[in-house]
Amino acid sequence: MAKSLRDGASYGQRDVLDLLNEFSSFKDRVSKKFKDLSKELEGKANEHELWVTLYLISTDYADETVAKKLKQEALIQKIS
Repeated sequence: MAKSLRDGASYGQRDVLDLLNEFSSFKDRVSKKFKDLSKELEGKANEHELWVTLYLISTDYADETVAKKLKQEALIQKIS
């Protein structure tokens, strides 16, 4: 979906539910990755690894968002 929310815009119930569902699944993936990371770093003071992992998580999410947008655009072009 990857919609940006605009101030003053109105959204349908389905759009809001889709956005909340997408955010919830992203939050769950991030929480899981941080739990795994905390187990790896337990007893270690390695801030560099933490920042590298944060970067990888954010780029994974960005890549997923771009892929979803391209897929959605391709479907719209097929329909047209």
